[in-house]
Amino acid sequence: MVILAKWILILFGTFLIAIGFLMLLLPSKVRQLIKMAGSTPVINYTEITVRMIPAAALVLYAEYAKYAFAFQVLGWFMLATSLILFFVPIRIHHQYALTCAAILKPLFIRCISPLSFLFGLFIIYGTLG
Repeated sequence: MVILAKWILILFGTFLIAIGFLMLLLPSKVRQLIKMAGSTPVINYTEITVRMIPAAALVLYAEYAKYAFAFQVLGWFMLATSLILFFVPIRIHHQYALTCAAILKPLFIRCISPLSFLFGLFIIYGTLG
Protein backbone atom coordinates (compact mmCIF):
# COMPACT_ATOMS: atom_id res chain seq x y z
CA MET A 1 0.00 0.00 0.00
CA VAL A 2 2.87 2.37 0.81
CA ILE A 3 4.48 1.80 -2.59
CA LEU A 4 1.17 2.54 -4.31
CA ALA A 5 0.79 5.73 -2.25
CA LYS A 6 4.33 6.76 -3.24
CA TRP A 7 3.58 6.35 -6.95
CA ILE A 8 0.27 8.17 -6.62
CA LEU A 9 2.12 11.10 -5.03
CA ILE A 10 4.75 11.14 -7.78
CA LEU A 11 1.94 11.19 -10.36
CA PHE A 12 0.12 13.88 -8.38
CA GLY A 13 3.25 16.06 -8.30
CA THR A 14 3.74 15.53 -12.03
CA PHE A 15 0.09 16.41 -12.62
CA LEU A 16 0.51 19.67 -10.67
CA ILE A 17 3.57 20.57 -12.73
CA ALA A 18 1.64 19.85 -15.94
CA ILE A 19 -1.22 22.03 -14.69
CA GLY A 20 1.34 24.77 -14.05
CA PHE A 21 2.37 24.60 -17.71
CA LEU A 22 -1.27 24.64 -18.77
CA MET A 23 -1.85 27.71 -16.57
CA LEU A 24 1.17 29.43 -18.11
CA LEU A 25 0.49 28.55 -21.74
CA LEU A 26 -3.32 28.28 -21.94
CA PRO A 27 -4.81 30.33 -19.09
CA SER A 28 -8.15 30.77 -20.88
CA LYS A 29 -8.51 26.99 -21.14
CA VAL A 30 -7.81 26.67 -17.40
CA ARG A 31 -10.47 29.28 -16.73
CA GLN A 32 -12.98 27.24 -18.78
CA LEU A 33 -12.06 24.12 -16.80
CA ILE A 34 -12.63 25.97 -13.52
CA LYS A 35 -16.09 27.00 -14.74
CA MET A 36 -16.98 23.33 -15.20
CA ALA A 37 -16.43 22.40 -11.54
CA GLY A 38 -19.67 21.16 -10.03
CA SER A 39 -21.56 21.79 -13.27
CA THR A 40 -23.08 18.29 -13.44
CA PRO A 41 -23.44 15.50 -10.89
CA VAL A 42 -20.96 13.32 -12.80
CA ILE A 43 -18.32 16.07 -12.98
CA ASN A 44 -18.92 17.11 -9.38
CA TYR A 45 -18.64 13.69 -7.77
CA THR A 46 -15.86 12.49 -10.08
CA GLU A 47 -13.83 15.61 -9.28
CA ILE A 48 -14.28 15.14 -5.53
CA THR A 49 -13.60 11.39 -5.58
CA VAL A 50 -10.46 11.74 -7.72
CA ARG A 51 -9.23 14.48 -5.37
CA MET A 52 -9.49 12.06 -2.45
CA ILE A 53 -6.99 9.63 -4.01
CA PRO A 54 -3.86 11.81 -3.62
CA ALA A 55 -5.27 13.07 -0.30
CA ALA A 56 -5.34 9.52 1.05
CA ALA A 57 -1.90 8.87 -0.43
CA LEU A 58 -0.53 11.91 1.43
CA VAL A 59 -1.87 10.55 4.73
CA LEU A 60 -0.69 6.98 4.07
CA TYR A 61 2.79 8.02 2.95
CA ALA A 62 3.33 10.82 5.50
CA GLU A 63 5.51 8.82 7.89
CA TYR A 64 7.93 8.02 5.05
CA ALA A 65 7.94 11.53 3.56
CA LYS A 66 10.64 14.13 4.02
CA TYR A 67 8.00 16.54 5.34
CA ALA A 68 5.85 14.12 7.32
CA PHE A 69 3.86 16.73 9.23
CA ALA A 70 3.09 18.80 6.11
CA PHE A 71 1.99 15.69 4.20
CA GLN A 72 -0.22 14.62 7.11
CA VAL A 73 -1.87 18.04 7.50
CA LEU A 74 -2.32 18.54 3.75
CA GLY A 75 -3.72 15.04 3.27
CA TRP A 76 -6.24 15.33 6.10
CA PHE A 77 -7.21 18.83 4.96
CA MET A 78 -7.85 17.58 1.42
CA LEU A 79 -9.84 14.60 2.71
CA ALA A 80 -11.93 16.74 5.07
CA THR A 81 -12.73 19.37 2.45
CA SER A 82 -13.56 16.65 -0.08
CA LEU A 83 -16.00 15.05 2.35
CA ILE A 84 -17.60 18.44 3.00
CA LEU A 85 -17.94 19.01 -0.76
CA PHE A 86 -19.87 15.73 -1.06
CA PHE A 87 -22.61 17.34 1.03
CA VAL A 88 -22.55 20.84 -0.46
CA PRO A 89 -25.34 21.21 -3.01
CA ILE A 90 -23.97 20.97 -6.54
CA ARG A 91 -25.44 24.33 -7.55
CA ILE A 92 -23.51 26.05 -4.73
CA HIS A 93 -20.26 24.32 -5.72
CA HIS A 94 -20.82 25.30 -9.34
CA GLN A 95 -21.68 28.91 -8.44
CA TYR A 96 -18.46 29.10 -6.40
CA ALA A 97 -16.49 27.81 -9.41
CA LEU A 98 -18.10 30.43 -11.67
CA THR A 99 -17.27 33.18 -9.18
CA CYS A 100 -13.65 32.03 -8.97
CA ALA A 101 -13.39 31.86 -12.76
CA ALA A 102 -14.71 35.42 -13.00
CA ILE A 103 -12.04 36.64 -10.57
CA LEU A 104 -9.19 34.63 -12.12
CA LYS A 105 -8.41 36.54 -15.28
CA PRO A 106 -5.92 34.90 -17.70
CA LEU A 107 -3.06 37.20 -16.66
CA PHE A 108 -3.58 36.31 -12.99
CA ILE A 109 -3.70 32.60 -13.85
CA ARG A 110 -0.36 32.98 -15.66
CA CYS A 111 1.12 34.85 -12.69
CA ILE A 112 0.20 32.14 -10.21
CA SER A 113 1.31 29.23 -12.42
CA PRO A 114 4.70 29.03 -10.63
CA LEU A 115 2.79 28.09 -7.47
CA SER A 116 1.55 24.94 -9.20
CA PHE A 117 5.11 24.12 -10.33
CA LEU A 118 6.44 24.65 -6.81
CA PHE A 119 3.68 22.64 -5.17
CA GLY A 120 4.23 19.76 -7.61
CA LEU A 121 7.97 19.85 -6.95
CA PHE A 122 7.34 19.95 -3.20
CA ILE A 123 5.18 16.82 -3.42
CA ILE A 124 7.73 14.94 -5.54
CA TYR A 125 10.71 16.07 -3.45
CA GLY A 126 8.90 15.31 -0.20
CA THR A 127 8.06 11.85 -1.52
CA LEU A 128 11.46 10.96 -2.95
CA GLY A 129 13.70 13.02 -0.65
